[in-house]
Amino acid sequence: MKKIFAALLSASFLLSPMVVSQASADDHRRPPVVVQKKVVVKKTVVRSHWKKGYRVNASERRRFSNVNDYRRYRLAPPPRGYRWVRADNDYLLIGVTSGIISSISAGR
Repeated sequence: MKKIFAALLSASFLLSPMVVSQASADDHRRPPVVVQKKVVVKKTVVRSHWKKGYRVNASERRRFSNVNDYRRYRLAPPPRGYRWVRADNDYLLIGVTSGIISSISAGR
């Protein structure tokens, strides 16, 4: 049994370089495979760049229009020290002195 196992083991060592050389020779004969890939990019429309906690600087605040009639737009009354402003098509509740956004309501 040991002699058969030793013979098979030695045969595998002798035949492995021939198998590898044959496989590499076959690789050179085949034409190269070109894979074409179609990439689909989906662009999402960004609704607004306003986020809760964002500090609005003075130059951005100049573009806003104050919303005094907040009930007309179904907005809650602003607490003391805050005001509703309209930016693009969104309504922002910002602090008067700090300029930090505390609430965002999408325009209707």
